[in-house]
Amino acid sequence: MEPVALSPERRRSDLERMRNETFDLVVIGGGVTGAGVALDAATRGLTVALIEQRDLAAGTSSRSSKLVHGGLRYLEQLNFSLVREALQERGLLLEKLAPHLVRPVSFLYPLTRPVWERLYAGTGVALYDTLGGARHLPRHQHLSRRSAIDLVPSLRRDALVGALRYWDAQVDDARHTMELARTAASYGAAVVTSTRAVGLVREGARVVGVTVRDQESGDEFAIQGRQVINATGVWADSIQEMAGRGRIQVRASKGIHIVVPRDRIHGDSGLILRTQTSVLFVIPWGNHWLIGTTDTDWSLDLAHPAASATDIQYLLNHVNRVLRTPLTHEDVEGVFAGLRPLLSGESEATSKLSREHAVAQTAAGLITIAGGKYTTYRVMAEDTVDTAARSLPQRVPPSVTDRTPLLGAHGFHALWNRRRRLAEESGLHITRIEHLLRRYGSLITELLDLLADRPELGERIEGATDYLKVEAIYAASHEGALHLDDLLTRRTRISVETFDRGLAAARAVAPLMGEVLGWDEATIAREIEHYEARVAAEVESQKMPDDHTADAARMGARDVRTGGAA
Repeated sequence: MEPVALSPERRRSDLERMRNETFDLVVIGGGVTGAGVALDAATRGLTVALIEQRDLAAGTSSRSSKLVHGGLRYLEQLNFSLVREALQERGLLLEKLAPHLVRPVSFLYPLTRPVWERLYAGTGVALYDTLGGARHLPRHQHLSRRSAIDLVPSLRRDALVGALRYWDAQVDDARHTMELARTAASYGAAVVTSTRAVGLVREGARVVGVTVRDQESGDEFAIQGRQVINATGVWADSIQEMAGRGRIQVRASKGIHIVVPRDRIHGDSGLILRTQTSVLFVIPWGNHWLIGTTDTDWSLDLAHPAASATDIQYLLNHVNRVLRTPLTHEDVEGVFAGLRPLLSGESEATSKLSREHAVAQTAAGLITIAGGKYTTYRVMAEDTVDTAARSLPQRVPPSVTDRTPLLGAHGFHALWNRRRRLAEESGLHITRIEHLLRRYGSLITELLDLLADRPELGERIEGATDYLKVEAIYAASHEGALHLDDLLTRRTRISVETFDRGLAAARAVAPLMGEVLGWDEATIAREIEHYEARVAAEVESQKMPDDHTADAARMGARDVRTGGAA
């Protein structure tokens, strides 16, 4: 199977396919669930069209805690089956499916009571290890206070009497979702972003396709499909309303994270801290720390979840309880907010709503998948295609995604072992090669080929020196990035990893993307203007109390895909 580039040319050809073919499945939603459904179906021999109104992972799937985990707190809720299922998926991702994107990360759990808490928490972590099955990660450890502070010197001595250390895994969620979609395309799926579902096509009571609008050209047309899959997360109810009915109710819960430089907290392990309602993670992330998350109900604009000053202060207050040198607002490089699609229930607290998923036949020809957690996307996708298969005329074989590596996984370990040789051959420093391997896996060869032709692309991006210019070119030529925001927010994390939120980098990379996408000077200027307006709106929202954040996030944030509100 040859890797397919999500190039501008591929987009045009996939749009043409969507106009002319009748697909087995038309999947609405380019988040991790929709991309997972597309891959599951394509690898079963089905014809698939995947559409996304903005960019791959533009919603919830780029705004998670970046963890592949079972969820220790679900053990307290006695949801053993969910934890076991998620930990099995963690093992698959680490070992087989995406070892280049998923890697181990350790967490320190500070203990504040000398005996009973160590026994209680230790039993829970031991059960967590056991449910994880095969030994993909080290087992947990009991640490004294001195050993814990040696591991994380920034901890206050009076904040703990000892600690537990356990292991989980982390992932760049946006890149993982993009690679899911690109792998699906390599198995024959038609994948088109910036294409919005505006209606359902019917024959009688049956849904037989989707009416879509190409947000780049404004053209509207119908995609014909034997089954339509609604995998739109927090927008699931909107698609169900097009059918005139809904079987699944989704409730949006807002979670925010802040990003601070790595030197603000000294430590060789992440932290997990208890709050009144949930847990707080301090997660190592390259040269940064991610701190989150909140868990609050959200009933405002789904397209613009926004962090408020109250949200940011909540995170700072909780993490500062255990740090010797408190963090301040000036330490915050970036902030991102996302909405979790939780299955609606009787609980008033979103932290207690179900993280399990549901698949339902909303109407004849329309299936809705909702709920779940990022880690279990593959199981959700398999259940969805199984449900769709029962209404297809042909025999559909069982899922094979548990043994289908994503693009970049095959040969990754061998290339990692050869990274010094790759550095010598390319002229890049070994740390740059390691950076590229962890982001692209064995697809690094495609970037190195670009560098061989154009050595100047090996230069660092101005204002975002963790990244190289070749990555901006590659995002547009191979990874489906159509706009500056796609590159700076999802193909890279420049928008939250720099104190200027990527403003300098935007001006540096816009001409590079323009080379691939055919932008003239006016288009380049419009892209930069749009990105600057979005950053200004987000920064403004973060200065406001909760009830004004949605309005602030909309201010000035015009979507270049439509010329209107993002």
